[in-house]
Amino acid sequence: MRFSRRTLAKITTLGALLTLANVTQAQTAAPADWPNKAIRIVVGFPPGTAPDVFARMYGDQVSKKLGVPVVIDNKPGAATNLATDLVAKAPSDGYTVLYGLSTAFTLNPFIYSKLPFDPAKDLVPVATTMVQGLVLITNPKFPANNIRELAAAARAKPGAISHASYGAGSPSHMIAEWFKDEAKIDMLHVPYRTPPMTDLIGGQVDTLMEPISTAVPMIAGGRAKALAYSGATRHPSLPDVPTFAEIYPGLTVMSWHGIWAPSGVPIPIVNRLHTAFVEVTRDPEMQKRIKDLNVEPLGISRSEMSALVRRDAEIFSKIAKAKNITLD
Repeated sequence: MRFSRRTLAKITTLGALLTLANVTQAQTAAPADWPNKAIRIVVGFPPGTAPDVFARMYGDQVSKKLGVPVVIDNKPGAATNLATDLVAKAPSDGYTVLYGLSTAFTLNPFIYSKLPFDPAKDLVPVATTMVQGLVLITNPKFPANNIRELAAAARAKPGAISHASYGAGSPSHMIAEWFKDEAKIDMLHVPYRTPPMTDLIGGQVDTLMEPISTAVPMIAGGRAKALAYSGATRHPSLPDVPTFAEIYPGLTVMSWHGIWAPSGVPIPIVNRLHTAFVEVTRDPEMQKRIKDLNVEPLGISRSEMSALVRRDAEIFSKIAKAKNITLD
């Protein structure tokens, strides 16, 4: 697949402007007494969802490290665009940050023709927290036991086998489309506004790309069957489940969470936030809590975080372009 000029420009801009933002921040002085009031973490998901749970876990620990309260503010809607826009337009004082999925920066710019914020200009990366792959699962009674068998069945009956997703343009949709493209098969996409797991278990849909954190309990309980994992290596919780890349080299993508701040926040404040979040991630007790949820801690540098955004943006922009996936 080739990039269009417009897509290439978007990806290049994501990297170039992140670097420019850091230079601009370095020229801005930080208040000597920061922080001296509560820090707000805006989450683009409802209370009780996985991102909200992680944000609260981190908020409690970051509060102790910085010595001020940390308040969680849930602003769900529009594929996290509402929360991202709120933070993008917040004061650049370091007291408002976004806890979000990477897709606001790696996917949304390519499936929405117009966003209310510029992900490259209006926000800067602060820290990463966790990373997880997705598992292609089926109902236990579904005849295919691996992705080779699934691909063969799909070729025999094009469009007859369905794949559910958490909505058009969601990671569960995009990764399934990538698999279909690599396997050269046609499957029926069934987008959901609510979690599709119940319908998968009931047999109303055939397959689903499910985050491993929620897939593992269903697989362990015998309510779902795993066919493949999207990570680069097999997951320790599912050692017998092959990766997509074992059959289709290069088909590897992960979902990850991170912290972003409005552009213009002084770099010393960004660095203090980064240090606080990374220290929490590297704490042995926090690492255990994260791994107990079948996901992996991810405490990398800000430059590595920017590079990860660029890599994933390349992947998702290709899929969106090839499949003409838009949400406008």
